[in-house]
This record gives sequence, structure tokens and C-alpha cells, in this order.
Amino acid sequence: MTEPSKVIHIRNVGHEINENDLLQLVQPFGVVMKLVILRAKNQALIQMHDVSTAANVLQYYESVQPSIRGRNIYMQFSSHQELTTTDPNSLGTKGGEQGMEPNRILLVTVHSMLHPITVEVLHQVFSPYGFVEKIVTFHKLAGFQALIQYHLHQSALQAKIALQGRNIYDGCCQLDLQFSNLNELQVNYNNDRSRDFTNPSLPTEQRGQSFQPGYADFGSLYSVHPPEARPAIAAAFGGALHPGMSGLNGRSTILLTNLNPEKIDEDKLFNLFSMYGNIVRIKLLRNKPDHALVQMADGNQAELALRFLKGAMLFGKNLELTSSKYPNITPTPDTREFAGSNLNRFNNNTIKNYRHCCAPTRMIHVSALPLDCREDEISAHLLEHGTIMNTKLIEVNGKRQALVLFENEQEATEALVCKHGSSIRGSVIRIAFSQMQAI
Repeated sequence: MTEPSKVIHIRNVGHEINENDLLQLVQPFGVVMKLVILRAKNQALIQMHDVSTAANVLQYYESVQPSIRGRNIYMQFSSHQELTTTDPNSLGTKGGEQGMEPNRILLVTVHSMLHPITVEVLHQVFSPYGFVEKIVTFHKLAGFQALIQYHLHQSALQAKIALQGRNIYDGCCQLDLQFSNLNELQVNYNNDRSRDFTNPSLPTEQRGQSFQPGYADFGSLYSVHPPEARPAIAAAFGGALHPGMSGLNGRSTILLTNLNPEKIDEDKLFNLFSMYGNIVRIKLLRNKPDHALVQMADGNQAELALRFLKGAMLFGKNLELTSSKYPNITPTPDTREFAGSNLNRFNNNTIKNYRHCCAPTRMIHVSALPLDCREDEISAHLLEHGTIMNTKLIEVNGKRQALVLFENEQEATEALVCKHGSSIRGSVIRIAFSQMQAI
């Protein structure tokens, strides 16, 4: 029997499983220090903060079968007590070129920079992953670069996983992220080239150079950021651009096939697809009862839905999704309009909604409940859709909410599509998939 270790060995990691998927399984238990996916072996290694945290992960998944995108995975203690970062697949390296240990400072290189990048732009891109303490920007032969210092190592790790290879603007300003070898950034001025968010009283002298040892400054930096680009950045980097997304999808209409025509309707499709963006209209194809068209507000939202719902199980059928050749759905008498629906989820708190997008999970989050709602009422309301393993009421900012854990993703998905927008004692409830793995 393998001795307890901080490192967890995971088997049956298919090509469709990425770093974020694995992190979602273990992050609720504690800090993840390192993660390596061994693609050739369909395996992964995750180093937790300490042995007790790793033991808690394995103890929990002894009674709950861990599954990602419909694939069962298997966990055990690794024979390694520590992970090195010499493996080319490690998050702490780039192509095996560096043995840099993960730390809280990221070295950011921006390629194809067709639009100006300022401290404010970088802060908006990186702050969703944790508190950013300092930012320093400069030019080298590699192009425009920046150093981003987080308060926590874990924030830098999450940002690196989520943002590596992403574009700040459509088609340009691609991010290349590495861990820096610096321990602390030195910031002398709060201006367009550097910022210490922990010390707002620093002077704003504009001529002084902002450089760190080993990072010389070779030129001036643009200071103008087009206001019209801010919503696009917020949408793209509020957690929306997960690995595998291009951010360049121009098609907002999705062709959906392999539906269960006896149980599906436009409202149920709306409830499911509105998890990933605002819905403009939906059309069931009467001559092909297991086909439908769903038009999202824009191509990025459609790409989110394609990424997370392809292959998902609904009413006993694996959903098949592709981008439609039609740019939009032509309004007809048999087309349902949803553009003005108050159940569209991305009218408010857009960044927060993008950040919470995920594939269907066994856990749903129920909000807008009556203030005196009880757990048994929630269970009774949802019980027809599957076996409820656990329910927990929570209160956020004086509002009653709940987490409900089903036996599997299909049951939770059915509960969401059937009961999002339904009423409990006059309160119209809202349901979303939760990224939490346990209550």
C-alpha cells in the first residue's frame, strides 16, 4: 500500500479533460501547489499543500465516484512525496525550458499587440483570480511585458491556467504567462506603467523608469485604452475564456441534435443554454423533431455553450452541438423569442456569471428562495427529477439560497431545465450549476 503523500495520482484522464476540470475536483479541499497532466499515459499528478489535505481529498472520493465530462477517474496517493517542475507538462514550466517554481509573481508577455495595454487593462484581466498587489510594465526585445504580483501563490496559479494563450482583444494581444524568479516587485510610481495597489499614496511622476532587476525598460508605453473595448475585456476575462476557447467565434447560432422530442421544449432549452449567455430566440425543427436552433447574443456565448454542453446528457440523450451555418434564426410563427426575457442571466452581474460557467455538475445552486424556505420544501420541489443526496440552505447578503446535490449530472441537469423560473410559494427561483463538489 502506498504511503500517504501530498501528491495525488489520477488515472483515466482523457484528452477532453483539462487542468481546470481537475482543479475543480480538489480545490474545495485546500490549496493546490502543482499540477502535471501526463497526456501520453492518460494520467495526472496533483500536489496539495500538505498530506492531510490530500488525505481529505481521497477520503471524500472513496464514497463519491469522481467523474469529469462523463468519464470516471480514479485517485490514489502517489509514490512521489513532492513534484518537481522539470516535466514539460508542468504548469511551472514552458516547454521544459525553465525549472521555475510556481510563485505569486507572473511574467506576462503580450504578442501581436495591435491595441495599447495599460496597467488598468492588465488589472481588469488578472484581478478576477485574486487580489493583485502590484503591476510593473516594460519593453524588452520579446515585446511588451509585465510583472503581476498577487497576494497568494494560488491566485497566480489559477490565472496562469485560465489565461495562458488567451487574447485580450479579439484576434490580438495574446498572453504568454510564466512564473517569475523574483520574490517581490519594487514599485516607485503609481502611473500608466506601474502601480502598487497596496500603497495608493505613491507619487505619479511620469518620466521615471519602472524596472526590476533583470527586466530593463526599452521604450515608452501606450496610455490610451479605448472605452468601447472595456465591456469586451470584462466579458472575455471574467472567467469566460476557459482553455480550449478561441474567443474568436463569430457564429452566435447553435444547431442542436439528438434531443428527446417527447420531453424537450423551447423553455427547457432556454433554461439550459441561458447558463452560458443571453438567448435571443429558439426554434424547434418540426420536420426533424430531435433538432433545434438556439441563437445566443454573441459568438463568445455560443462558444461557451458549445464547449460545456457538447455530449451532456439530457432526458436520456447525449446532446450534439455544432455551430449553425445560419448567422441567426429568422423570426417565424413557430419561433420563440427570448431577447426580452427577465430570466436571461447576463443582463446584470455579467462578469460574475461568466466566471461561474461550467459543464453540468451533480450540484445545483438555487437562489431567490422565500426567506423562510425550508430544506424539505426545496427537496419536495425537485425530487421528481432524481435522487437528492444532500441539501443545504445558505444565506448570502440576507437572501435565502440553497445547494442541492443529486446522484448524477443528468438528474441535476433535468432539475435545472425543468425548474429554473418555477415558483416556490410565489417566489420565482433561479437555478444554476454549482462548481462545488461537496456540501
